[in-house]
Amino acid sequence: MSKLPPPDRIAVTGDHHALRLDYPNGAIFELSAEYLRTHAPSADVRGHGGQGGQLVAGKRDVAIVAVERTGNYAVRIVFSDGHRNGLFTWKDLLDLALNHDEKWAVYLDRLEEAGQGRG
Repeated sequence: MSKLPPPDRIAVTGDHHALRLDYPNGAIFELSAEYLRTHAPSADVRGHGGQGGQLVAGKRDVAIVAVERTGNYAVRIVFSDGHRNGLFTWKDLLDLALNHDEKWAVYLDRLEEAGQGRG
């Protein structure tokens, strides 16, 4: 994985449906609230001890209510559905940004296999 320092700027877009990350080297990523919510670094989404978490469906319209900085290493994202568990570390955010297409495709495949939708 690329070694970028923490983002210089983290901002919620005007419609509250994405998080923008601006890095010192000029890289800019915009991650949708739906993507962040369905890939949240929490036990219910990722599972306990590598056991695999639950598939989170029906989050197409979820919004970002708040972004709370946690020390110098992470942020907590509060979503409109009430989810606020898990801390997105700088490493987590960079991984989600750099591997977006692959992670999103796997997620959509899992939804289809489960007969669920984005909502």
